[in-house]
Amino acid sequence: MNELIRQVLALVPTGAEGDLVERLAGAMHAAADLVGLDGEAADRVVAATLAFLRRRLEGDYDIDEFGFDREFTEIVYLPVLRPLYRRWFRVDVRGIENIPAEGGALVVSNHSGTIPVDTLMTAVAIHDAHPAHRFLRPLGADLVFGMPLVGEFARRTGTTLASQDDAARLLAAGEAVGVWPEGFKGVGKPYSERYRLQRFGRGGFVATALRAEVPIIPCSVVGAEEAYPRIADLSSIARLFGLPYFPVTPTWPLLGPLGLVPLPSKWIIEFGTPIDTRALGPEAADDPLTVFHLTDEVRATIQRTLHALLVVRGSPL
Repeated sequence: MNELIRQVLALVPTGAEGDLVERLAGAMHAAADLVGLDGEAADRVVAATLAFLRRRLEGDYDIDEFGFDREFTEIVYLPVLRPLYRRWFRVDVRGIENIPAEGGALVVSNHSGTIPVDTLMTAVAIHDAHPAHRFLRPLGADLVFGMPLVGEFARRTGTTLASQDDAARLLAAGEAVGVWPEGFKGVGKPYSERYRLQRFGRGGFVATALRAEVPIIPCSVVGAEEAYPRIADLSSIARLFGLPYFPVTPTWPLLGPLGLVPLPSKWIIEFGTPIDTRALGPEAADDPLTVFHLTDEVRATIQRTLHALLVVRGSPL
């Protein structure tokens, strides 16, 4: 262990607690090595994690008005997702320079994959691939926040209720906000309809961007459709649990909990050229024709990009 880790460990009480923390540090170091970090990078990760745990025990941390815990997201949440991002899906990120280094921006993406892993991978892509390491603030459906534990965890890691008021406040605060206009119709569509965009609703996201005068950035994700291919829907069970669908995939529910493990697939996430809304002015948000045309433009851009990326990717494996 390097000197930085020793300094952090020196702050931990001696005895059984100290021994436990030392063992934890060794386990974290082994995990960092496993995901491919070199010695120096692994030392930084372990030291940062130990310092994080110490601050948590002392109650020395902040969350914003929406419940977002920036430190928890960076130290705990994103590292958990990275092996999936780097090793399982081998995500290729394109056009990251189209995400501004600062200021509000609305990232609009296609939605797919039965389980919305695409939102998680897009968040990792923006944080890890962008030089400014920005955090994506996803807008989530009511169902997410109605689920025990899931809703609280979603808020802690940056997700906010999909409402125009919350979106406007986030954009005004200079955040990069993510929206998936297809909703459950996109994420829950059958495998036979893969990469065919569903309706983008009434364009509420466009009106929000116009009022906030922030760029709209089309985002196209290829790979999620193959992670959990939905081959059937047990609608009666879905109604019983108040869910939009109850999917059947090649592994779920046949393999039980193992069926929740996504199938390996090659992903590409491309961030398109930003659409500048400032020239139109915030009053354009009240013009239904302008909102409709911009919504259609964003949807058409994402659909064209999906077709192009599928050709580039070739095999999904």
